[in-house]
Amino acid sequence: MYIEQAYKGKPELWKYLIIPGLFLGYMALNFVVMAFLPQGDIEELMAQMIAEMGEINFLIQMLLPFAVALGLLFLWVKYIHKQSITSLTTSRDRIDWGRIFFAFFLWGILTTIFVFVDYKLEPENYEWNFDMSLFLQLAAVAILLIPLQTSFEEYFFRGYLIQGLGIYAGNRWIPLVITSLFFGLLHLGNPEVGKLGYGIMIYYIGTGFFLGVITLMDEGLELALGFHAANNLFTALLVTANWTAFQTPSVLREVSQPSLGYDVLVPVFVVFPLLILIFSKRYRWTNWKERLAGKVAGNEVAGAVSS
Repeated sequence: MYIEQAYKGKPELWKYLIIPGLFLGYMALNFVVMAFLPQGDIEELMAQMIAEMGEINFLIQMLLPFAVALGLLFLWVKYIHKQSITSLTTSRDRIDWGRIFFAFFLWGILTTIFVFVDYKLEPENYEWNFDMSLFLQLAAVAILLIPLQTSFEEYFFRGYLIQGLGIYAGNRWIPLVITSLFFGLLHLGNPEVGKLGYGIMIYYIGTGFFLGVITLMDEGLELALGFHAANNLFTALLVTANWTAFQTPSVLREVSQPSLGYDVLVPVFVVFPLLILIFSKRYRWTNWKERLAGKVAGNEVAGAVSS
């Protein structure tokens, strides 16, 4: 009963409007500013900032606001909602770090395999970019800050919003759909959208649905936290391009002409379903219809069950 964990705090409606309202306002302002800049100007601005600051410092500047936002979200939940971080994270008595690490290393290993298989098959699309000194700096920054960035997104979308929307909608499918669409639309300002077109939204929204499904089926955020951290961390360390949101001194640099292809569809329609199958077998998921689309218990029922 993950969504019902919100009842362990004080889930008044107004409290669920403040943080999402501020976040939506910030993202809307950012999107409007980006929308009025031609794509070439955006790339030129990013290139200029990276040239002045360096890739590592630019990455730090990108990631630090997420780390601050995660801390503020935790404070809001703890002191305004009077809800524990554990109950925001999982329906279990304690956070299951084994689940986090399993998802992290599973997706990290698979990501590494995918990148280097593609490198072997199409080496002309990549440049070897490895510099030990810069890579060690990148690894230190990325390992420290990227999990904070991805954790904020998971705690905000799959945690705070799913719980808040769930208890007020009274079911599970509405928060699943809304947070998945919201998560995808969050990425509209990414430079990848300007280069590849709106078709890339299939990947972003599909990823949102995948993370929402594993959160609801597993009754906790642990798998989503591990997967998301691995996805961003291993990508930042292994491969970058001059038209992506993360531009880092990674092992490889992609130099091919950006195009929308099978690599957008395969994760959503092949890889993610296979991962769901692996997780479902390992953690013995049942009652799929109820967990993904069933009703959310009321406060009295949830309290009786938890006691």
